[in-house]
Amino acid sequence: MPPEEVQVRQRRSQCGRGERSESGSRSVIPRERAAPAPQDIMAARQERKLAEERKHQSMQNDTKTSQGQWGRAWEVDWFSLASILFLLMFAPLIVYYFIMSCDQYQCSLTDPLLDLLTGKKHLSDIWNRTPMVTYRAAAIYSLWVTFQVFLYVSIPDFCHKFLPGYVGGVQEGAVTPAGVVNKYEINGLQAWIITHVLWFANAYCFHFFSPTIIFDNWIPFLWCANILGYAVSTFAMIKGYFFPTNAKDCKITGNFFYDYMMGIEFNPRIGKWFDFKLFFNGRPGIVAWTLINLSFAAKQQELYGEVTNSMILVNVLQGIYVLDFFWNEAWYLKTMDICHDHFGWYLGWGDCVWLPYLYTLQGLYLVYCPVIDNCVCILF
Repeated sequence: MPPEEVQVRQRRSQCGRGERSESGSRSVIPRERAAPAPQDIMAARQERKLAEERKHQSMQNDTKTSQGQWGRAWEVDWFSLASILFLLMFAPLIVYYFIMSCDQYQCSLTDPLLDLLTGKKHLSDIWNRTPMVTYRAAAIYSLWVTFQVFLYVSIPDFCHKFLPGYVGGVQEGAVTPAGVVNKYEINGLQAWIITHVLWFANAYCFHFFSPTIIFDNWIPFLWCANILGYAVSTFAMIKGYFFPTNAKDCKITGNFFYDYMMGIEFNPRIGKWFDFKLFFNGRPGIVAWTLINLSFAAKQQELYGEVTNSMILVNVLQGIYVLDFFWNEAWYLKTMDICHDHFGWYLGWGDCVWLPYLYTLQGLYLVYCPVIDNCVCILF
């Protein structure tokens, strides 16, 4: 190898390793670096800018996706709109048809249609036989709702202090899409107990009103429940537009029918404790559920001189369901109704009308068509 090439390789080796000093330490010989070209600087800046824009867009997409998973849509497709319109038009008619069939046709669902198709009766004939709302029914229903509001807002829960395993009092709900954690006063079991103690005290001691009062005013109460359902749904929509509890948790599509049906506000509230969703989902409909069945049983006793075992079974099984709901009311805060649904007609009218009138059809049927089952039927 030529001497010149050997010297060049030695210099390169010394630059890479560094020369050792007398003490054995390595001294590094710095290399001279060329200044970056202007076009390289511009390219690096452009690349950083594009990376930041991609990151920002990704965060926006993630936020939109997360919000879209909560409760209802931001945009309305034709199928959703058609379903909404169908429910708004026909759900009230369905409830009326079932109740009217029991009142006028002994709970037959086909006889009204046959009468209309064969011309024996007209819609006006059926409507004219339907009881209308009365001042007495309106006063009773208003007193009922007011009493449940009082129990919900004014009396803190005391059941959790002496019932082992029961979770009541002030509890936290799930985190909303806007990051809010609402607090709730869980006192549904207490309200149910107070209401039923007063009901039985009246039935056996005071006799201020007949236990059949609910059945006797069942259709007039239907109109009252509809008025309340539409009123609270309309108020919730107006509130969501103009003075929401938390604007960041609202969803507005711009479609009136969808927003009215599915709701705008996520957790509409008045004051600190009155939460629309928790109150109307649990009270007054579910507290009334067992009272309605008891009134149906009382009417059966009045008409036939006995309460059938089938009516007792309906009262017991549905009573267990209602008690289970209120025992686990704190758990209910983490369910779909509270965590995902916005408050609109779907919940407002549904809790006031659909729930108490259709969920109690079994007991209503047994008033008109009493059935006595043998023990084997009851077991199965």
